[in-house]
Amino acid sequence: MSKNSEFSKLRFKLDEAITYGTQGQAIELAKQGLKEAQIQGLAGEIEYFKGQLELLNENFSAAIEHFDAAIKYNPNDGASFNDRALCMVELGVIDEAFKYLDKGIEVEPDYATIYHNKGWLLNNIGRHTEAIECFKKALQLEPSRAVTYDNLADALFNLADFRGALEAYRKVLELLEPGRCEEIRGQVMAQIKHIETKLI
Repeated sequence: MSKNSEFSKLRFKLDEAITYGTQGQAIELAKQGLKEAQIQGLAGEIEYFKGQLELLNENFSAAIEHFDAAIKYNPNDGASFNDRALCMVELGVIDEAFKYLDKGIEVEPDYATIYHNKGWLLNNIGRHTEAIECFKKALQLEPSRAVTYDNLADALFNLADFRGALEAYRKVLELLEPGRCEEIRGQVMAQIKHIETKLI
């Protein structure tokens, strides 16, 4: 993550928009970040936000080139390693993606998003127990990450820990801002009902 507080805030807002908002909102924030970085002449940030725009437009190979350039300027930027890994996942290069996630964790061990995304990938390939450990680490760093509780619940459900999944899904509802993310809220409530029928 950027150590410049202005860009840290912008990156956080961008992450929120990608997770809970719309693609349009995310693109506007990435453009804003790019413009600010260009005004300030910050090469690493310029490359990072260019990479974000390519990623949002699903130009994954082009995004990787920008994230590689961002890493050259800022070798301790966990977000660039993280987002490069996500592009690799989209291109089907899973084993290599883990190397970049692990490198991101090594250079920025207090960046919750990278643990979350490693957990998401592990869960998707059936390594649910390892995924849960990653989600727990992300939640130690950022206890109010609704999206991580959502993924934790899914991993627990995959291991047939229905009570644990139920507890995690209820935490998602507690943490989601009222009036926002209604689609996510609806999906979570449906999952809760589904699990409750299993526990009867």
